[in-house]
Amino acid sequence: MQLIADSGSTKTDWRMLADDGSVGQARTVGFNPFYQSSEQIAHELKLSLKPKVKELVTAIFFYGAGVTGAEKAQVIMDGLKDVFPEAEHIEAHSDMLGAARALCGREKGIACILGTGSNTCQIENGEITHKVDTLGFWLGDEGSGGYLGKTLVQTYLHKELPQALHEKFEKRYPNLNRDVVLENAYQKPFPNRYFAGFSKFLFDNRTDAAAYQIAANAFGLFFEKYVQKYPDYSNYRVSLTGSVAFYYSDIIRRVAREKNITIGVIMETPIAGLTLYHQGKS
Repeated sequence: MQLIADSGSTKTDWRMLADDGSVGQARTVGFNPFYQSSEQIAHELKLSLKPKVKELVTAIFFYGAGVTGAEKAQVIMDGLKDVFPEAEHIEAHSDMLGAARALCGREKGIACILGTGSNTCQIENGEITHKVDTLGFWLGDEGSGGYLGKTLVQTYLHKELPQALHEKFEKRYPNLNRDVVLENAYQKPFPNRYFAGFSKFLFDNRTDAAAYQIAANAFGLFFEKYVQKYPDYSNYRVSLTGSVAFYYSDIIRRVAREKNITIGVIMETPIAGLTLYHQGKS
């Protein structure tokens, strides 16, 4: 049996590929080697995943947030080896490579993550060949949920929303003011998650011209600052995954057409595509 994992900091989706071709699934908490040790990872997996695995595990392919290099990958692999010592082959890779393999398989393409944050890469034959890095939440992440929410809140606080939309926002967030926003932005952890929470309002009101324009401008910047900087980007299909990519797909496709960018597939999560990749079907 092979285990495939797509992990964020909050949850991990697992697929169990049995020798007879059947596919099982499970979900556990997320794992991030920046915040968890191999021992902590192993302890959690022995409780939440091991009881669900009924066959001998021969290989594990883990893709996750925080796997930024060999050192962090080893933290994950050591934890997995503790739980599944019989596994002859264990790999741990970045969530970006996981997204790229899920979206593009073994074809060449440009793969993008648009969720709370944003990320991109160019891939061919299942390996990343080029990467245009974002500058993180405060200086980049254009097109992400964090960026959409931050832009919306800025526009609201500057009283630049049309009156009807301003009142609708005020009704939905009656206790929001400058002090609350600044406290969450500069004093509390995970400001990107805080601001990403406001992107739902933008989505719910995307038929409003002002809300639509905030989203369209964000995706336009995303394409300009990242996708259009890849060599020969116009010769590649651009595929995307993540909650923002999935739910705003209509606006993303429209903005892409205006920039002569060819959109490939858009999927909410990478796990199905990763399963096909490791089954050799993509």
